[in-house]
Amino acid sequence: MTQSIVVQVGQCGNQVGCRFWDLALREHAHVNQMGVYDEALSSFFRNVDQRGADSTGGKINALKARAVLVDMEEGVLGEILQGPLRSLFSSTQLISDVSGSGNNWAVGHHTYGLAYREQIVDQVRKAAEHCDCLQCFFLIHSMGGGTGSGLGTFVLKLLEDEFPEVCRIVTSVYPTAEDDVITSPYNSVLAMKELTEHADCVLPVDNQSLVDIVGKIQHMSNTGKPGCTIKKDCTIISGQGGVVKVEKPFDAMNNIVANLLLNITSSARFEGSLNMDLNEIAMNLVPFPRLHYLLSSLTPLYTLADVNIPPRRFVIIYLQ
Repeated sequence: MTQSIVVQVGQCGNQVGCRFWDLALREHAHVNQMGVYDEALSSFFRNVDQRGADSTGGKINALKARAVLVDMEEGVLGEILQGPLRSLFSSTQLISDVSGSGNNWAVGHHTYGLAYREQIVDQVRKAAEHCDCLQCFFLIHSMGGGTGSGLGTFVLKLLEDEFPEVCRIVTSVYPTAEDDVITSPYNSVLAMKELTEHADCVLPVDNQSLVDIVGKIQHMSNTGKPGCTIKKDCTIISGQGGVVKVEKPFDAMNNIVANLLLNITSSARFEGSLNMDLNEIAMNLVPFPRLHYLLSSLTPLYTLADVNIPPRRFVIIYLQ
């Protein structure tokens, strides 16, 4: 079974990544109820024993995420280290600064990129050394901020230089037209040039679309009309059943992106007739190397609780 490494850059990237790990644990806990460290679990998690060494097979000792977390502000990373998911990460997997990038692509790309180049490469190499068969890098970042757009694309270029044979799938969250950050359009344009040059696949996510989806589901939940009652735990924005019990702002929107990544990787993590490698996505859907922006969609967004299914009617036609 192959393994993948998730690289989370910036505030948005780490918040989405936090929801991804929470929902991934929920999914594997539902499928793997025996608590056995199997091949599906090894795709994103390491099984670490009391000595800190990797353990293959058998019971789960302590799970560690195959991830590298990068942010030039301490806020989000500090919350992760103090939150319910803190056991998934060690302090060496987190790379942070204090001042931030000031919503400036050039500061994130050139200033912090050059300053933290060796540290980022070192942590990515350590994560890769724990993989038996490294298949893919997942980069999660935003396009509007300075760290996500600038440092995120710098990390993408590093991955291409250090691991040219490993597939690079990027999930980019694009800002809305009414974004309050005045430099977000410039950051997005500069970051798109780097994505076009160095990514294998890009999954663009429109922030306004996430807002519309959350608003639609919440409106359906509050209407109270017959046939419109939604199961609260069965919506795509729900985090019920995960490790994190208290939802924070933007968690509903981040759950949509996290479900997108889980659904994309499910065919590579679980055995079955539809099992496939992640590099087949680029092989089958990218006609030319630079045309690798793929449009993603999810359905269903929710499950109705009071659907009256009409009885089936059979029509028999006699041929004379």
